[in-house]
Amino acid sequence: MKMPSGKLIILLALALVAGGGYAAWIKLKPPEIPTGFARSNGRLEAERIDIATKFPGRVKEVLVAEGDSVTAGQVLVTMDAAELEAQLSEAQAAIHQSEQQFQQALALLAQRQSELILADQQLERSKALGAQGYTPLEKVDERQAAQLTAQAAVNSANAGIGQSKAAIAAAVARAERIKENLKDYVLTAPRGGRVQYRLAQPGEVLGAGGKILTLLDLTDVYMTIFLPAGEAGQIELGSEARIIPDAAPQYVVPATVSFVASEAQFTPKYVETKSEREKLMFRIKVKIPEEILKRYAQRVKAGITGVAYVRLVRDAPWPAYLQVNLPPTEPAPK
Repeated sequence: MKMPSGKLIILLALALVAGGGYAAWIKLKPPEIPTGFARSNGRLEAERIDIATKFPGRVKEVLVAEGDSVTAGQVLVTMDAAELEAQLSEAQAAIHQSEQQFQQALALLAQRQSELILADQQLERSKALGAQGYTPLEKVDERQAAQLTAQAAVNSANAGIGQSKAAIAAAVARAERIKENLKDYVLTAPRGGRVQYRLAQPGEVLGAGGKILTLLDLTDVYMTIFLPAGEAGQIELGSEARIIPDAAPQYVVPATVSFVASEAQFTPKYVETKSEREKLMFRIKVKIPEEILKRYAQRVKAGITGVAYVRLVRDAPWPAYLQVNLPPTEPAPK
């Protein structure tokens, strides 16, 4: 029985679609995992650094924008320090005042010492004259009391000098403390990286610990993956790994295992299928070498998904499709 031509065309079209779909599936499906290796998908992450103010205050300037690259020590934010600067001026004035008081105390001590010398001399003369009967004993007693009073005045002047020195030290310490606090009103980058978020604007008033910027340390980039106990138990710290980013599947990035969790946990939602997420897995960090991250600093981005392969058997050879393949480096600007 002859089939109508219209149905034949539909069947042929369906066969072509099915064949094309199968061919595409064969081409695009992940290669089989070779013996001695484990595979898991994950997301590239970078170490985050929060730039926050130590003291409450008003943001004066934010000198970087989201996406800017920064270097260690670069000034990122300045806070309004007018009040603290006024306190520093007050402390420096207190230092000057204490130094003047110290000079006065020195002059007073010199005066009291001169009075003590005179009292000593008068007492000695009175004693000599009294021994010869030329001076009554009452006069000798008066000179003795005057000498004791002059000695007490000298002791008091010495104490005043000690107080002046302590006042100077306290004023200097307060000024130094304020100077140190002023340094915290200028926020710098603790290390190089890239600005991910700008969380505050000039003029905003923040409390102590208020976050202003978030940086990504692009020399510490890793992918977190999850593997079952049977595979995680074979992994050693420092084991070789490969990362294939979804955004550039033609490249294969070398990496090493830098962390293996000691306890199992449920995997997050972005991992594979629901059945995979319902299993207890071990969290593992696969870190990209710092020299590669520095070489491709402008290309590195956190949040990119990909697949990581970890070598479980130390001598297992890497298959051809997992050989390291990095993009060409851009020539340095002239």
